[in-house]
Amino acid sequence: MKKSFNEIKDNTYTYFSKTKISLGENYDWLTNPSTDYRYRLEHWSKIKDLSKEAGDIKYVWEKARFSFLYDLIRYDYHFEEDCASLVFKEIDSFIDHNPINLGPNYKCSQEISLRILNWTFALYYYRNSEELSEERFNKIMNCIYWQLHHVYHNIHFSRIAVRNNHALTETLMLFLSGLLFPFLPNASKWSKKGKKWFEEEIAYQIYKDGTFLQFSMNYHRVAIQLLTWGIRLAEIHKERFDLTVYDRAKKSLHYLCTCHDQKSGRLPNYGANDGALFFKLTDDDYRIYTSQINDLNAVLHHEVSKHDESQLWYGIDNCRIKSLVQDRLASFPIGGHYVINDDSAKTFVKCAKYKDRPGHADNLHLDIWLNGNNYLWDTGSYKYNTTEEYGGFFEQCFGHNTVSVGSKDQMLRGSRFIWNYWTKKANATLTEKEDDFEFDGEYTGFPELGNKIVHNRRVIKTKKKNEWVICDTLKNTDNRVSQQYWHFNPKTYEQIHVHCEDGNGKTLNPKIEEKWCSNYYGEIEPSIRYTYSSKTGFKTIIKIKQV
Repeated sequence: MKKSFNEIKDNTYTYFSKTKISLGENYDWLTNPSTDYRYRLEHWSKIKDLSKEAGDIKYVWEKARFSFLYDLIRYDYHFEEDCASLVFKEIDSFIDHNPINLGPNYKCSQEISLRILNWTFALYYYRNSEELSEERFNKIMNCIYWQLHHVYHNIHFSRIAVRNNHALTETLMLFLSGLLFPFLPNASKWSKKGKKWFEEEIAYQIYKDGTFLQFSMNYHRVAIQLLTWGIRLAEIHKERFDLTVYDRAKKSLHYLCTCHDQKSGRLPNYGANDGALFFKLTDDDYRIYTSQINDLNAVLHHEVSKHDESQLWYGIDNCRIKSLVQDRLASFPIGGHYVINDDSAKTFVKCAKYKDRPGHADNLHLDIWLNGNNYLWDTGSYKYNTTEEYGGFFEQCFGHNTVSVGSKDQMLRGSRFIWNYWTKKANATLTEKEDDFEFDGEYTGFPELGNKIVHNRRVIKTKKKNEWVICDTLKNTDNRVSQQYWHFNPKTYEQIHVHCEDGNGKTLNPKIEEKWCSNYYGEIEPSIRYTYSSKTGFKTIIKIKQV
């Protein structure tokens, strides 16, 4: 907290919850610090999302979200050092450099919505500050009004064309506008419609089994943070959502608790991950999900696994201490996730058919955790606008613990964020036997090769032993060579023993390469990949020896 405060005073900001970037004095809010490209102050509709020259537009949006305000406000609270002048100087600077609807910071209504929420947090905290003069307050309210106006009049893009966390954020902001700013023109109308739309989006986006349509742990965290804000502020203002909102919130909580590694506080690095942590109310690392899970639990049940500062910021205290419930075996068939919790070992497998847009070709990916360490891991996302080498690796099956056929993907890769020929046939079961737990799943895929190939994976986890047997069988491959990929965490790699055979019992030797893992958006670290090749399938035995 203190370190972050000093960095901000020195004009250094944390991007995507990890990367430190020095912006220097008098940053103009329009320049991409990774490319030095400066966007023009033209109407937002003329700004391109993708441009090789400009680079990743998220590098411009990141500071303009104003999530860094939480570092300043929390420092102010804990160290009793008044940060109001610095906070309002930043807000004034943004308003002065970003005329309404001009430039890149009005391109995305979700970014606008987050900015309003974060400004609101600061306005409430400093409501009695001398720095918040009537003139400054009116200036900020004018900007908030026109930003809300923008969100309302462009809401159909996120609700029809996008239909993901963007729509959740924007519709919630419209609902909250009537609670937070009832004096603004049109706020009552925007709030009424926003509430209805938010309820519809929650019912659509969070599946009945508690999984999320973006097939991503971090975007699911985005959803539960928005639910926490929405439910808590509705409660304070004597409002109630449709019962479906509370049901899906509770089921999300159950799903995330089941997947949560309680020792490390982390979740699998599964699905698209853009570094988003909208409301950072503790000093926990970005990859630790515990406080956000507890915050929603506090709002719904007045229970937490441990007390965190974040619950106090939501105005909730005296929560009961109760361990997060984790089922030994848990199947989430709509989202296609299957979890085995065996003492300190966690096994996570994906087997999904899609009715909503998939992000990665990661069917039958296997994650293995033991005592808080992620031994077999998902390699993450890196960047949404990067080179083909990196983009292809992280999105395609080559970056996941699964199998390809003829070096082809499970689905047909299209343009940015797009997969064609979504997997429509998939099923799986999870059973407990006397000595082990067994997962058995399969899907039909590989459209470039005719879309008749079936990949079946059985995972046998021996009870109370750090041993897994994985059998991969492929049908209708026309004698093509298949590739099996395993990605290992280098920090625990020496503790892993892998033995692999083909379908005829012949021992296979891996191709061992140093590849990449991205635990944080825009950051790469080494990862070790084993690739086995066979025409007759694979039987792999993985044993972990703990030090």
